[in-house]
Amino acid sequence: MHNQPHPRRFGLPTATALVMGNIIGGGIFLLPASVAPFGTLSLLAFAVLTLGAIALALVFGRLAERDPRTGGPYVHARAAFGDFAGFLSAWSYWTMTWVSNAALAVAAVGYVHVLVPVHESRGVDLAVALLALWLPALANLAGTRWVGAVQLVSTVLKFIPLLFVAVVGLFFFDPDNLGSFNGSGGSALGGLSAAAAILLYSYVGVESASMSAGEVRDPRRNVGRASVLGTMGAAVVYLLGTVSVFGTVAHKELVASTAPFSDAVDAMFGGGWGGTLIALAAVVSIVGALNGWTLMSAQAPYAAARDGLFPAAFAVKRRGVPTFGVFVGVILASLLTVVNYTSGSSGLFEILVLITTFSATVPYLLAAGAQVYFLLSGRREEVRSGRFARDLVLALAGFGFSFWLVAGAGYAAVYQGVLFLFAGVLVYVWMAARRKSGAGVAEIAEATEVAGAADGPAAGTAAGVAATETATGGAATGGAAAGAPAAGAPATADSVA
Repeated sequence: MHNQPHPRRFGLPTATALVMGNIIGGGIFLLPASVAPFGTLSLLAFAVLTLGAIALALVFGRLAERDPRTGGPYVHARAAFGDFAGFLSAWSYWTMTWVSNAALAVAAVGYVHVLVPVHESRGVDLAVALLALWLPALANLAGTRWVGAVQLVSTVLKFIPLLFVAVVGLFFFDPDNLGSFNGSGGSALGGLSAAAAILLYSYVGVESASMSAGEVRDPRRNVGRASVLGTMGAAVVYLLGTVSVFGTVAHKELVASTAPFSDAVDAMFGGGWGGTLIALAAVVSIVGALNGWTLMSAQAPYAAARDGLFPAAFAVKRRGVPTFGVFVGVILASLLTVVNYTSGSSGLFEILVLITTFSATVPYLLAAGAQVYFLLSGRREEVRSGRFARDLVLALAGFGFSFWLVAGAGYAAVYQGVLFLFAGVLVYVWMAARRKSGAGVAEIAEATEVAGAADGPAAGTAAGVAATETATGGAATGGAAAGAPAAGAPATADSVA
């Protein structure tokens, strides 16, 4: 039931598209305006973050060489630090995915209004948001073939217009449009840190190939390659796109812009069609990201369920996809979306989105820490022999990048994120207790089976009773009726007889 064969695995191009498509969601279309107040110093911040993200991608590749199972960060955290750390990784990643999916669906609504200018109403907006959630979910339920096809096509379709703006914009580049190098008004280091705080989450999704390692063809080779190629592809779009927008839109206009890429297209070619083009690219980008993140929302609980740390239903796969996990993820995201549009207040929605900015970092920290642990604990051969120094530097860089993500989340996000993270401890306690109880029952059944096979039915029955007494720490329920002495009473000839 847990590992049904599926017709197709992700090749390197599809795995790369999964990483790149999950990294580039809807935020890129506002990114140049978000960092414009800090000046061109923000480009340096982007370059530093890109190096950190690539280091983390290489770490995931190294870890996949050691253990290429689905669940990536969870698998490695559990192998290094035990069940509890593994559970925290899976729990935090799972909550991050379905809450982020709800946020992506809500973001898609604004771009749809640009393409289809209809009268805005909560009912229509809710219907559009739910459609954005369920269409990718249906593609996931159809199996890995459809997931891969949708991801590849959507990544190409959103990559082309973004790369077009990024490359063509260089021919319209005007240095006079650039702002000052440091627009923060403080020190260069302070401006760099402030810009980085906004950009930190631009590379969330770098782990996508590792999380789906079990569905990747030749994962020991392709997970690392897909992680690095996808991250570098996203970096090219990010950096070139931001540079082009900086150079084609006047700085004062860019700081106040709500659609910087659209403004850049209009500045290059005139007219007002840039908004429509970019809105279409944004819808495609968000739908593609939802397709990939819907799969991610099922992979972490699937891996944890195989080890008894999530309910067993999450381990059910159909056509290569954990279908129960997909259903649960999209239903939770749908409920959150409904609450956002019907409650009249976005308070709960904003709190949950804030929590995800912290919970996304937990699997990164634990995975990078696991790599450091494997290298320093005398298990170097499990990672890769002959590359200890380089792998250790990469692992420490990946850990530092992950720690930077935590710091950049802000006090409120870390505080509420930690509370939500440890609320999952109750789930862990429940699952651990069930698993321990199940192990006791399994030991009783095994003892009964072995004794019965050796000595016949009568002896097998007696062995089963004895095993039950041992497992429960006392006499069997019917012990008193059989003449067994009460606990603490001395054994007598009559009781023995």
